[in-house]
Amino acid sequence: MKTEIKLVDYLASRRSIPAFQMGEPGPSRAEVEEMLKLASRVPDHGKLAPWRFIVYRGEERARISAELKALALAVKPDLSEEMIKVEETRLTRAPVVVAVVSKAAPHFKIPEWEQLMSAGAVCLNLLMAANALGYASNWLTEWFAFDERAYPLLGVNPGEKLAGFIHIGTAMVPPTERPRPELAEIVTWVGEDA
Repeated sequence: MKTEIKLVDYLASRRSIPAFQMGEPGPSRAEVEEMLKLASRVPDHGKLAPWRFIVYRGEERARISAELKALALAVKPDLSEEMIKVEETRLTRAPVVVAVVSKAAPHFKIPEWEQLMSAGAVCLNLLMAANALGYASNWLTEWFAFDERAYPLLGVNPGEKLAGFIHIGTAMVPPTERPRPELAEIVTWVGEDA
């Protein structure tokens, strides 16, 4: 019962920290591996594991960010100085960035939609696993998650899609609350007590 209360308390107060408000220390390799083990424990109809992880750490984050900036400038050469600076930091805002890659594909029994939702569940589990180990986390997609020209830079294979990038580090500011939907606006009751 004690664990349930802690989990309920956590879920009632779970918030993301913006990636640009994270800093060192980041998780060690062993901590990241633990997070990934926990993240993998999601509903997965057919045990397909229709997702995989790419972990970006160290100087590679800056190299890939520079290449993403070059790609962004090739597409839109009139980027403002502010946006150029944003592009330069795409993968360097937090000490560790994990791409969750969806490998959803047609299957004789398992709908692709279920495979995609499994990848989304992995993203949420990874956020919570990072928090459980004491780190801040944020799930972002951004333009390069949807631009297949960036996929070779990121290590994404043909036919794969990006479910998101999970940024992990230490919060440099306290989390703030944001507006949440009112249940009356998002719930439809069907049945006896409706």
